[in-house]
Amino acid sequence: MTSGELMVTTLSCAFFMALVAWISYLKTRGEVGTRDGYFLAGRGLGAVFIAGSMLLTNLSAEQLIGLNGSAYGFNLSSMGWEVTVAVATIAMALFFLPRYLSGAFSTLPQFLNDRFDGGVRRMSVILFMVGYGLITIPSVLYAGSIAVMRLFDVPELFNVSYSQGLALTVVVIGCVGSVYAVFGGLRAVAISDTLNGIGLLIVGVTVPILGLSALGSGSVAEGLEIITTRETHKLNAIGGPKDPTPFGTLFTGMALANLFYWCTNQYVIQRTLGARSLAEGQKGVLFSGFFKVLVPFMMMIPGVIAFHLYGPGLASMDLAYPQLVKDVLPVYATGFFLAVLLGAVFSSFNSLLNSAATLFCLDVYAPMKKEVVSDAQMLRVAKIASVVIAVFSFIVAPLLQYAPDGLFQIIRIFTGFYNIPVIAVVLVGLFTKRTPAIGAKIAIVFHVIAYGLLQFVFKEHVSIHFLHIYGILFVIEVGIMLVAGYLRPLESAWTYERKSVVDMTPWRFGIPCAATLFSCVLATYLLFSKVGLVDGVTPLFWIFMGALCVLNVGVWTLYIRKQRTPGDS
Repeated sequence: MTSGELMVTTLSCAFFMALVAWISYLKTRGEVGTRDGYFLAGRGLGAVFIAGSMLLTNLSAEQLIGLNGSAYGFNLSSMGWEVTVAVATIAMALFFLPRYLSGAFSTLPQFLNDRFDGGVRRMSVILFMVGYGLITIPSVLYAGSIAVMRLFDVPELFNVSYSQGLALTVVVIGCVGSVYAVFGGLRAVAISDTLNGIGLLIVGVTVPILGLSALGSGSVAEGLEIITTRETHKLNAIGGPKDPTPFGTLFTGMALANLFYWCTNQYVIQRTLGARSLAEGQKGVLFSGFFKVLVPFMMMIPGVIAFHLYGPGLASMDLAYPQLVKDVLPVYATGFFLAVLLGAVFSSFNSLLNSAATLFCLDVYAPMKKEVVSDAQMLRVAKIASVVIAVFSFIVAPLLQYAPDGLFQIIRIFTGFYNIPVIAVVLVGLFTKRTPAIGAKIAIVFHVIAYGLLQFVFKEHVSIHFLHIYGILFVIEVGIMLVAGYLRPLESAWTYERKSVVDMTPWRFGIPCAATLFSCVLATYLLFSKVGLVDGVTPLFWIFMGALCVLNVGVWTLYIRKQRTPGDS
């Protein structure tokens, strides 16, 4: 990149980032002076901000680089991590969210305290805080920094070593991202996420279109014909045993991991807890599910295009997307792309910071204080906690370059320490009334010990895919809690205390929208299978698609015919 191109990129990137920051500032002035305002956006978030924030919180540089790399090196099997999320968003919208909002909970540990006791609350906070602090937050910074360094060659630009360039990039990205979380709270995070989400959608559509044009020598249609008629095994989403995501794992550990992430993970669900009504929350959650179904088209098809353009000759499959962007994106647009890329990184980073501070303040600091903590004191502690967590992540993030099995492997390993026990405890807590706290505590301790042994002691002797291990441990832990409930049941059944502070009228079209979303999941898998594009579209594909269309028309017709009642939205 020449000095002139670098200047254009830098100035345009700074302009778009400043625009997002200015709009976020205007929208949050005077609205973060209370704990609800800071941690839950004053319980005033609408569907658009919830959907945009959930999307950007989840999508970051590791998806842009990793998913396209997986498509380039293997096939579309890894889209299971994205597309099947839609099922979890349906569960969140129709089952979990109504219970969270009707109890006016600010954090998931607060719900566990209500359902079990303070011990389970503290154990869940420890699991979240350790996971966020040691792995999730540093990995977001690390992945974002790697992407920026690959695209713009920071070490050569500043004449420093790779490690020094990485540390410099981590600190710069981290400091800018921290501003939103430390000073603006959840509302600033949600607004900036939504604006960056619009940019991500623009980039997500533009890059594959330009890539298809390059592949087809100026014709998008010709490029599309090439990827759908040649080497079509790259479009197969039905993963085999040797693929990154075997198809069978979608129904075991992946389903549980998605339920944890989208229904119980504090830094994702926090924006839904700030919804101004149940209907708005349900709309936002379901809309984010539709965006996730689009991810393969925006974040995996470019990897397939790169395979057709460059062949298997790239030094690393993680270079597929950066190389394609360099080759097809005009220089004047690279600043916008960089701003979007950094926005995605900032989104995940500042959402994690805000949620970590929320957990610390509401589930550690406040319970420790005997007297009532004022809003001003709570906000001061939250900002201090955010800064401390951010600085700690600056130290840990560069160390991830020395991970022996790579970034994605270490994320998968350590996330497994807390995702399965949390979703197991929450589900048993919701579906049973007499299971005691001791059952949840035993299950959590069992999981940490058993999972640690399977990953670090007996790993060479266990050939089961890690997602299947998730499923096995989940069944055992649910069994532990049910046995505890049978042997030592609570004297009185737990009752759900309703104390909602927002309108709890459900969205009238929640169920038909969920049906359409699930149909989109099925249609996407049909498209990227041997029934669909792989080896040529078969008549069976059109039969299945026709059946899905008829089903959706019937469901929507049924609901539209219902008379509107006062309060429907």
